[in-house]
Amino acid sequence: MEARGKVWKFGDHVNTDDIIAAKYLNTTDVKELAAHCMESLMPDFPARIKQGDIIVAGENFGCGSSREHAPVSIKGCGISAVIARSFARIFLRNSINIGLPVIELPEADQLKEGDEVEIDFENGIIKNITKNKTYVFAKYPEFLQGIIKTGGLMKWVREKHIKSE
Repeated sequence: MEARGKVWKFGDHVNTDDIIAAKYLNTTDVKELAAHCMESLMPDFPARIKQGDIIVAGENFGCGSSREHAPVSIKGCGISAVIARSFARIFLRNSINIGLPVIELPEADQLKEGDEVEIDFENGIIKNITKNKTYVFAKYPEFLQGIIKTGGLMKWVREKHIKSE
C-alpha cells in the first residue's frame, strides 16, 4: 500500500471544528463534508488539492470532539494520508476505522508545504521526493493495514465475515 502526493501543511492543535465546522454535522454526505474540509483554516482547500495529496501537521492533530465527520471530510476530499507529530487518540482511531491512514512522525515539521511525498505503509517509509530525504515510521500491525486497505473497519469486518463462512 502506497500513497504519493503534495504536502499541505497545518500547525499544532488543529481541532475537529477546524477540520469540519459543527454547522455541517447535520449531514453524513461525504461530498458535502469534503466540500467544507478545513475551510476555517484554508477556505479554498478542497478546490486546491489533488487526489492523493497529503496533510502534514504538528502536535495533537484532530483534538476536540470525537466526531467521525472530521476524518470522513479529509478522506472524502481526496487526501490519501495525514502525517503529524502526534494525533488526538480518538481522531487517530476514527481515521483508521474509516480507512484514512494517519502516521505519527516526530520529524513532520521537516516536510514543507508543496513538497512531493511518497509513503510506503507496509515498510514504514516516507520519502520526501522534493528534498531527497527519507523518514522511517512505526508501521501499522498487519490487521490495521488490512482495515485501511479494505477501506475501513466495517468493510474489513464484512470481508472477514464473508470469507469465514
